Amino acid sequence: MRDFRGRVKSGSAPVDCERRRKLLVLSVLVCMAVLVVRAIDLQVFDKQFLQKQGNKTYVTDVVVPAYRGMIRDRNGEPLAVSTPMQSIWVNAKDHHQAEQDFEDELKKRKKSPEEIAVRLKDYRATTRAAIREMERLLDLPPGKVAGLLNDNPKRQFAYVIRRIEPPRAEQVKNLKIAGVNFDREFKRFYPAGAVSAHVVGFTDLNDAGQEGIEKGYEDVLKGVPGRKRVIRDGKQHIIEDVENVRDPAPGRDLQLSIDQRIQYIAYKELQRAVAENNAKSASLVVLDAKNGEILAAVSLPPFNPNAREDLKENLYRNRAMTEIFEPGSTVKPFVVAAALDGGYVRPNALFVTHGVFPIGKHTVRDVHNYGTLDLTHVIKKSSNVAVSQMALKMPPKYFWGIYNQLGFGKSAEAGFPGEASGRLLHYSKMKDFDRATLSFGYGLSASVVQLAKSYTALADDGVLHSVSLLKRDEDPNPVRVFSAKTAQSVRKMMETVIMKDGTAYEARVDGYTVAGKTGTVKKAAGAHGYTSNKYFAVFAGIAPASDPRLIITVMIDEPSAGKYYGGLVSAPVFSRVMTGALRVLDIPPDREDTMPIMLSHRNSPADSHDID
Repeated sequence: MRDFRGRVKSGSAPVDCERRRKLLVLSVLVCMAVLVVRAIDLQVFDKQFLQKQGNKTYVTDVVVPAYRGMIRDRNGEPLAVSTPMQSIWVNAKDHHQAEQDFEDELKKRKKSPEEIAVRLKDYRATTRAAIREMERLLDLPPGKVAGLLNDNPKRQFAYVIRRIEPPRAEQVKNLKIAGVNFDREFKRFYPAGAVSAHVVGFTDLNDAGQEGIEKGYEDVLKGVPGRKRVIRDGKQHIIEDVENVRDPAPGRDLQLSIDQRIQYIAYKELQRAVAENNAKSASLVVLDAKNGEILAAVSLPPFNPNAREDLKENLYRNRAMTEIFEPGSTVKPFVVAAALDGGYVRPNALFVTHGVFPIGKHTVRDVHNYGTLDLTHVIKKSSNVAVSQMALKMPPKYFWGIYNQLGFGKSAEAGFPGEASGRLLHYSKMKDFDRATLSFGYGLSASVVQLAKSYTALADDGVLHSVSLLKRDEDPNPVRVFSAKTAQSVRKMMETVIMKDGTAYEARVDGYTVAGKTGTVKKAAGAHGYTSNKYFAVFAGIAPASDPRLIITVMIDEPSAGKYYGGLVSAPVFSRVMTGALRVLDIPPDREDTMPIMLSHRNSPADSHDID
């Protein structure tokens, strides 16, 4: 032994450090040898031990899908509902491992090779029969499931089918096919089908909104998934729920302003008009004149959101909200109202038209030489010459300001994704001919909902309303554009359009006064000006005119069955939809001198004195 200075104490035995070092090294080598032998034993001679360990249960967290909020109409009728469904997927690796486990179990039981071969053959035959039955139950092509299981034996995930009814999934589950798994999901169902499809939109396979309200209000409708703790076996099968970590939070329900009863009437009547006129497409909007709620918005051609596998993207577009057109003569009442309100014309003003009006190198024309017209007949006869003269009396900035206040050139902000803004030339760039063409609805563009919105300024005594697809009691942002006196006066002039010698006799509604305006608009042909044989047939109207409750705008694109005037193509649609809507809402008639409307015997183009 050594003292604290390192010297060996007398009488102590020396320590054998070399021997201890050899013993330590030997011990380490023995331990390593034991581990290597055990690893070889487990991986080569006793593989079943590791497989059994892999099959032991363990705890993990899984996602719990959240319920997506419902979409309802203003009366509570469901327009979009989520239903619990089952999705089926396969794990090819587990499927083939199950067969290997079966064979290993037979070997463990010391079965003869001949018996193992027979038992394996029976196992495979039973499995194939179960797979064929699964394909039959799911209406899948023969061989689809077998292909997913056998094409790539190492594949661990592939969907077989998404969102099927739970009873059918239970039938498949009872087949007990190894590697076939089940997940709970939700499927979106649309009870109204094509009738409200362009408004409501639809979701994708992952339950995320893709079009319409479903897309625009995704953050409101979608829920927050929950989590739960479960016990799985080594093949990922859930064998027991342990506890909820976080409950799923369902999405919020939405109540739209749409009245499904009026929506259905509008859909059927617009379909009829498209078929009768062999039109390319059509749109229609019904507004509450008092608060700007959208009671119906229809676009054609239709699509079914419950079965859209082979549909093209252009069918999904809500044309009433996202497509624009030149509104034509439907804007003429605004020109008269602007001129009156600004004091640029007097109520008793007269306009000498002569059928033509030269403006620089250009000429504005009327269909006929209407001679001298007062303000009422300017609207009744739809004179381009007279409104052009009015427009030139107004300063460009003032004229543009009225159109701008009415919402032209900017989105209607109805709460729909992808709304069109339209186009309105700025006053600083306006020439005289630009003002003239703007006065009869060329040189600007708008959507059907924008046109309907602008008419609230005439319907509610000069107050322009914002528009909304969500139910509300009142408009939070009304804006006065015209004086009440001017709006009422112009509305009275618009009633003459519905008279027998006006341009829209077809728009009359039995028992009610109607104020409206037609538009027959040549379609633009790009740099080549306007087409000579393609039109938008447009009508915008208000009823009852004495106390407006509803506004309807109708646009039919390229009618090609002989008629193309707004007064003959779109006005009858207005009449039928307005008649149905007033009845549905139980709005009392405002006139007594009624006569039945015989739709099948209405006047032909030759019967009308003037047609626009």
